[in-house]
Amino acid sequence: MAERKRIYLCLAHMSEDGIEQKYIKEAFDTNWVVPLGPNVNGFEKDLEEFCGQNKRVVALSAGTAAVHLALLACGVGPGDEVCVQSFTFCASSHPITYLGATPVFIDSERETWNMDPELLEKAIIDRKEKTGKYPKAIVPVALYGMPYKIDRIMEIANKYGIPVVEDAAEGFGSKFNGQVLGTFGKYGVLSFNGNKMITTSGGGALITENEDEWREIMMYATQYRESYPYYQHEKIGYNYRMSNICAGIGRGQMTVVNDHIAHHKHVQALYEELLKDVKGVTVHSQPATGGYESNYWLCTITLDPSLKIKGQENAYKTIVTGAVGGAAGVIHAASSATTDCQPNENVEALRVFMDQAQIEARPVWKPMHKQPVYKNAPAYVNGVSEDIFKIGMCLPAGPYVSDEDVKYIVDCIKEAIV
Repeated sequence: MAERKRIYLCLAHMSEDGIEQKYIKEAFDTNWVVPLGPNVNGFEKDLEEFCGQNKRVVALSAGTAAVHLALLACGVGPGDEVCVQSFTFCASSHPITYLGATPVFIDSERETWNMDPELLEKAIIDRKEKTGKYPKAIVPVALYGMPYKIDRIMEIANKYGIPVVEDAAEGFGSKFNGQVLGTFGKYGVLSFNGNKMITTSGGGALITENEDEWREIMMYATQYRESYPYYQHEKIGYNYRMSNICAGIGRGQMTVVNDHIAHHKHVQALYEELLKDVKGVTVHSQPATGGYESNYWLCTITLDPSLKIKGQENAYKTIVTGAVGGAAGVIHAASSATTDCQPNENVEALRVFMDQAQIEARPVWKPMHKQPVYKNAPAYVNGVSEDIFKIGMCLPAGPYVSDEDVKYIVDCIKEAIV
């Protein structure tokens, strides 16, 4: 029997007509291989059109850079605090520490798995009592593309006069009440990493409110230079702009973005259908209020702790030699096979089972308040993200995941259950 082709979570997918190549070729033909150039401007215009709400967009080298510049523009500096979702990837919180500020981690609510607005308000009031000042910014995250409760978050943010930086890195094209995520707050963060809804190989963007904000962010992203016939710097800037080559890929990708989003939603519906009668497996789906429209960047499930998975008794017995994620290889060798906060044995056993069946499945994000690097950061927790981390798992959903693949994945899950 021929070896099965591996099914990845979300592989980059180029337009059938190779439109990305056309823009890249144009960049080479006109010698715009340098940073900036017509592709960058064109990509920004495409993004502005896609996002609507009369926003301006700055194309950057990474989503992480976008978070950094947004926080900088909110005035975050040494000694400040920023309320950030705990249940997320480190790129949401690390830039807070780049600026010498402290992340204040906010746990999630069960419906969307995103920042709990009530806990957020509690944290804001408590921080003011403890430190004498309000946090400088609020960073909710669209986990796996799921919209956060932005109406309630904005209400609280406006009540205390705190700007919101929406981390919609995983939520490109997700909507709340018909409005694109990243356009509600003062700033919106997008990512075009290799595994996102669209890719520019590496890259991101910052959605800004108006021309003035846009110009200032642009200055910070290009080393903050003054208008003299020589280099004059009056503020510290960064080298964060997107390259003209990467932006060419982005322009081509914008021609297939709606197809990608439709595909992810289709895959989610298929998982919901095929797993609905599998006892102990729950597919995480958006609240049925009508306001939520997730792009379902990745489809996620939770496994009931009572489930028994084949090979469960061997989970966590050996130290893993690779790392999760695209940069596998640049990792520290772990000193132990376990940590004090990890998915339970049946989740790990299912991950290994799927891996052997040529399916990439991953645990959900480990809450940041449980990361060793943040052990001293203030955290407002309710147990939700830790609960989900113990029992949650991500399944493939990208443009290359076919209906047959989804059926095979579901069959493997069924086969893995004892």
